[in-house]
Order: sequence, then structure tokens, then C-alpha cells
Amino acid sequence: MTNLEKLNNIFSEVFSVEQSVLNADFCKDNVEGWDSVRQLSLTTALEDEFDIMLDAEDILEVTSYEKTKVILKKYDIEI
Repeated sequence: MTNLEKLNNIFSEVFSVEQSVLNADFCKDNVEGWDSVRQLSLTTALEDEFDIMLDAEDILEVTSYEKTKVILKKYDIEI
């Protein structure tokens, strides 16, 4: 499984959406139900799946699908 597939699975599971809706518009401001609990679930799933430890600043910055890709690259996770 590629890292992109892993990322898509995480977003799909955390937000209960089809992977086809994951695009540049998928963000905190546009997704109903993207709250602090889902934010925590998302960051925890990312850490577990990619075996990383996000720093506090990055956890707060995980506010969109595209931004998450950028943050993962900081941890040498190629998407």
C-alpha cells in the first residue's frame, strides 16, 4: 500500500467519507464534523500509521487534506 493510499484510508475512516471527496477543498472550514475530537483522531491515526510523533505546532496545522501532505513531508513521508 502506498503512503497516499494510507493517507486516504485514514481520512476516509476518520471523517466517514468516500475517498473520492478528498481534494484541495477538503479542509476544516468545509467539512461538517471536523471538530477537535476528529482532529485528535486524525493526528493519532497519522502518527500510528506512519510511525511518527507530530510536534504540537504540526498537530494544530493539520487543518486540511493538502496541508497534511505538506506536514508529512516534513517527517520524510513521501506522498
